[in-house]
Amino acid sequence: MKSLLIGFAATLMSCAGTPSQTSSGMQKNTDLLVSESQGGTDQAGFRVIKDEKDFQNTIKGSSRVVDLGTEPAVNYPKFPKNKKVVLYNLGTFRSGSHSITKINGVSVKNNVLYVEVPAGEPSGGMEIQVISSPWFIFTVPSDYQFNSVELKYSK
Repeated sequence: MKSLLIGFAATLMSCAGTPSQTSSGMQKNTDLLVSESQGGTDQAGFRVIKDEKDFQNTIKGSSRVVDLGTEPAVNYPKFPKNKKVVLYNLGTFRSGSHSITKINGVSVKNNVLYVEVPAGEPSGGMEIQVISSPWFIFTVPSDYQFNSVELKYSK
């Protein structure tokens, strides 16, 4: 009886150190290239950016910089050669901060790209009503095949 109890405890302890299947499915092979709180579209959605010119035009077209006759120097991030580059618009929000500052991981299941991002912290007080249309650009491995993108918020 004592050896059975010890065997059960050993099995329980070996299982406790094993990560769960859901967290092991997320890959950390992603980079957040650009994230802005303004300049996105009214509707949530995504598109794959094909090349360097499209990449620069997307950043330039969505930037908050106002052109006053001279174009300011913009330091564009490098366009990755062996990864897919994805633009994701979060849609329109009436208050709060909804910009993405970090990507915890990405995974693909049933042609859906799941992007895990930290959940926003509620402020707990009254907020000024400011309409924002946040967007961000990130990379995924080039072999990922997907036709939709969903955000997964985590703590």
